[in-house]
Amino acid sequence: MKILLKLMFFVLFVMVLAIVIGYARGYRFDIEKKSLKSTGIISATSNPKAAKIFINGELKGVTDTNITLPPENYFVEIKKEGYTSWSKQINLKGELVINVDPILFPINPSLSPLTNLGIIKAIPTDDGDKIVIIASGSAYLFDAGKKTLPFFPPLNKIVDLSLFSNFIDFKDIEVTFSPDQKQATFSSVDSESYLLSLDQDNLNPLNVTLSKKTLIQAWQNEKEKNYAKILETFPKDFDKIASASFEIIAFSPNETKVLYKANDTVVLPLMIKPPLISTNQTTEERSVIKNKTYVYDRKEDKNFPISQPNLKWFYDSRHFVVEEDKKISIVDYDNTNKQTIYSGPFESSFFNPTSDGKIIVLINLNSQVNELPDLYLVGIR
Repeated sequence: MKILLKLMFFVLFVMVLAIVIGYARGYRFDIEKKSLKSTGIISATSNPKAAKIFINGELKGVTDTNITLPPENYFVEIKKEGYTSWSKQINLKGELVINVDPILFPINPSLSPLTNLGIIKAIPTDDGDKIVIIASGSAYLFDAGKKTLPFFPPLNKIVDLSLFSNFIDFKDIEVTFSPDQKQATFSSVDSESYLLSLDQDNLNPLNVTLSKKTLIQAWQNEKEKNYAKILETFPKDFDKIASASFEIIAFSPNETKVLYKANDTVVLPLMIKPPLISTNQTTEERSVIKNKTYVYDRKEDKNFPISQPNLKWFYDSRHFVVEEDKKISIVDYDNTNKQTIYSGPFESSFFNPTSDGKIIVLINLNSQVNELPDLYLVGIR
């Protein structure tokens, strides 16, 4: 009797476990057809939260939630009042979970002034966290990567521009940064070049006019070595092709994606076999055409064409910040879902995303009084 009872409990346990596993994998019982059918799950989250989820135009709830649906093509929209909307066509398959996690941006972003000295030229470092400011009389370093930016943050003086007596027009100053972003050369067209530390006031800047080319080449070699180390974390086939045929433009902040220009026409083989499931469903292009720009995702082994010419990585490594047609937009890294985040006045020669999601622009809001613009923070978070 005890053995029979234990056997019954074991069978019951197995049945419950099978039901739980089947439910978790998306299986549901169809009462009408009296059969078990597989379903898929759309896991919808968003930033900010509590955004409405529309599937094929029908409201299905708010983020964050899981929605179980039969396998089919669905048009998914995420909307929140006062924010930009997000949408995507999704092919849902049985037993699979599709994650939807968009960032929505305020329709009416705020503007906060960051400087008030009148800026002749602004040049961001490669990582976007620091900005060299050329102003009347001096050059400064602005730290844009601080977690909180106070009203008119303090500027660290780099050099007194009067020390560059041969520089005719400070608008023409060219700044080249070292790979560690701690040094830079200041050069003027057909004039001299100086090596400056970005950590202090350079009272006696070093003239490197004669050795500038050698210095810049050494920095470039070091940057290429750093790129090579990052590429070693990518699939071996991609590393080999990239080293021979691609010009690296920029890695994503988390170094899992790379924006590059093709120097040759090549075909990217499948790097991950078998291909991963529940990955980005945007149509990719593995036939890479010379002189065109692409982004490769090493985690999902996906390669997407990029059409916008003037873009920079957003801090989350899932978006690009784009400047075009006198507006600033954010687009998914697969070149979909472009959202305009700012279309007010700004100097189109400068826009800068920082490592914590800030967008900084140059604006002159009172051109009748002020000859030069200043840095402003665009509030998009």
